[in-house]
Amino acid sequence: MIVDKICEILEKEGYQIDSETNSRIQTMLNSIRDDNQLYKLDYVIEWFNKKREESDMLVEEVGINDLDKWNIDGNSANIRHESGGFFEVIGVKVSNTFDREVGKKGWTQPMIAKNPGGILGIMMKRINGVSHYLLQAKAEPGNIGKLQLSPTLQATTSNLLKAHGGSKPLFAEYFDEPKNAKIIYAKWQSEDGGRFHLKSNYNMIVEVDEQTDLEIPDSFIWVTLFQIKQLMKIENFVGPHVRGIISYL
Repeated sequence: MIVDKICEILEKEGYQIDSETNSRIQTMLNSIRDDNQLYKLDYVIEWFNKKREESDMLVEEVGINDLDKWNIDGNSANIRHESGGFFEVIGVKVSNTFDREVGKKGWTQPMIAKNPGGILGIMMKRINGVSHYLLQAKAEPGNIGKLQLSPTLQATTSNLLKAHGGSKPLFAEYFDEPKNAKIIYAKWQSEDGGRFHLKSNYNMIVEVDEQTDLEIPDSFIWVTLFQIKQLMKIENFVGPHVRGIISYL
């Protein structure tokens, strides 16, 4: 096999080969050739564009005072949900910023805070011997084009605890208590420190057995690593969380 040949060459060059190295070589090969056994790249693009066209989500900018159950605190002027969940908008004063473009004078700004870390997870499954990754066409109010390709699970702690009063996110059981999946990668990673105050999310890749029978909604699709990388060449197509998680691969 080509993986064995590459390992043999690396060993001759003095590289130490172990199971992780072998796995990374296989992943590298998967990223440079289209071995998808389910859908061709053109189909994935067509599927996603159709989902965008079918989305009936409407987003309208309104005043803070017009938000349902969101209030401005009379003392701190922080913006928070009446339940105490989700997140809070606070103000911060930044000083001693000698290494920033504004110099030492610093600045003030709002930040999103008190948002306990959630899970950003991608499910992997070998289909006909090829690793596939389950992504979803997820609608969010700030997205350009309404939808972007997002992880299998993109859930805050409030989502997982059903603070919104709805149902638990799909496939959450494979990530928050992964009894039916093998954890490939799981690490806390920080979010954008220019907008979020002390925020991090649990980034995960879990693998389910090839024989696992999953009911996949129409808003989800299996793609290969090669296809994800090709889709990243299209502007505003692949969301930032997917881009961040697959960087481990």
